[in-house]
Amino acid sequence: MHVVEAEIREPLILGEKSYNDITEDVCAPIEGKANSLWYFVFGLAGLLALWGIGNILYTIGVGIGVWGLNKTVGWAWDITNFVWWVGIGHAGTLISAVLLLFRQRWRMAINRSAEAMTIFAVMMAALFPGIHMGRIWQAYWVLPLPNQFGSLWPNFNSPLLWDVFAISTYFSVSLVFWYIGLVPDFATVRDRMIKPLPKKIYSILAFGWSGNAKHWNRFEEVSLVLAGLATPLVFSVHSIVSMDFATSVIPGWHTTIFPPYFVAGAVFSGFAMVLTLMLIMRKVLKLEDYITLKHIEYMNIIIMLTGSMVGVAYLTELFVAWYSGVEYEGYAFMNRATGPYWWAYAAMMTCNVISPQLMWFKKVRRNLVITFILSIIVNIGMWFERFVIIVTSLHRDYITSSWTQFHPTYVDMGVFLGTIGLFFVLFLLYSRVFPVLALNEVKTILRATGEFGVKKAKSTEFSLTDGFSSSVVEDKPTTDDSSEDSSDDTDGETNKEQE
Repeated sequence: MHVVEAEIREPLILGEKSYNDITEDVCAPIEGKANSLWYFVFGLAGLLALWGIGNILYTIGVGIGVWGLNKTVGWAWDITNFVWWVGIGHAGTLISAVLLLFRQRWRMAINRSAEAMTIFAVMMAALFPGIHMGRIWQAYWVLPLPNQFGSLWPNFNSPLLWDVFAISTYFSVSLVFWYIGLVPDFATVRDRMIKPLPKKIYSILAFGWSGNAKHWNRFEEVSLVLAGLATPLVFSVHSIVSMDFATSVIPGWHTTIFPPYFVAGAVFSGFAMVLTLMLIMRKVLKLEDYITLKHIEYMNIIIMLTGSMVGVAYLTELFVAWYSGVEYEGYAFMNRATGPYWWAYAAMMTCNVISPQLMWFKKVRRNLVITFILSIIVNIGMWFERFVIIVTSLHRDYITSSWTQFHPTYVDMGVFLGTIGLFFVLFLLYSRVFPVLALNEVKTILRATGEFGVKKAKSTEFSLTDGFSSSVVEDKPTTDDSSEDSSDDTDGETNKEQE
């Protein structure tokens, strides 16, 4: 008699949950009252948002002269924040679209909130180019309107206009993808509502969803089509943003490594923000059974991978600057590391290259406190990366008489902190109105990846007879997509062998 044991993945849904338990847990934040912690965070975020809105209105009323910009450093705090927010918005589409195409089940516990994060982050990013125009009431000039509309003089030779089309396309597809995924869950909430007004609102949002086979078939088809459309956007959007820099002739910017380098950094910072939000949400909304340590570990592995890619990109930049033999290019990178802004460069390297390497250790990857701290450190480092790229490449021009320092004003800092506050206000409101988990999608993986299903798979045994000897094999099917109904198949084989 020989016992053979096969590896099996950890359950993605803890506790012996039923379909009704999942519905109750996910709908609880929508139907019940928020706890004191939610109100505290919402109040703090609301104050930051109001302060930021005040500074934005002050900037529009007075002009961008209230910022710390000068003749040499024409781009600084505002464009740094723009690129930072666009990068954060990358993880939602990656988790939703790319992992959907690869049939990764662990995405289902985090994709809904990641998609919401994408929508709100892109909204925050879009604020900065509009404000930076100085005359935001003429922002329609960047749209491809015919000259018969009025006295328009659009400059379509500027790479900055690429951002308009890239960001608007990315936002539109992400919004539709997010909404399509919510339709079945809106129907579930609709059926549970008692008050007539909320029931009417969710009925409109659900688009008459009844849950029949035809609706589910169309839902899956549309999801795959949108995932196919959204996947190229993960790579194209931040590549286009990087072209704002790469198409210039400024030393430190004029390099072809920027598109892949920016995309890796965007996924890096985006996953870090998802981790920050998920760790808060699982505690505040009591979702520990659905956002498990395994989910945290998977995201930490991606952060470790993309952080290593960003580190290689940093080293490649230094090598190319040296190998090119161009003294201006070499000086730009030497100035970054040893010039007046050396502290920003040191913070960037420490946060983005060194700190993710701690994720090689499994105990660190599965430690919630360390993970939460590192996720914040990574986003701080990614902000410094954009600051270093922009400011240190501009503050020392070809002529030494043009050398200057950039000093942010309280308006610069107020607008940035205000967008962070506004982002959290929108995200917290979303958690009270929309299901924070993909309710019906999580149910589809319950039997295969739930704790009860895993235990059942572990306890299943059947005997095999080959005519010469018999052995008892303990079958432990993995939680791959091909084994969703493995427990049923195993039971059938057991009965067959017993007969």
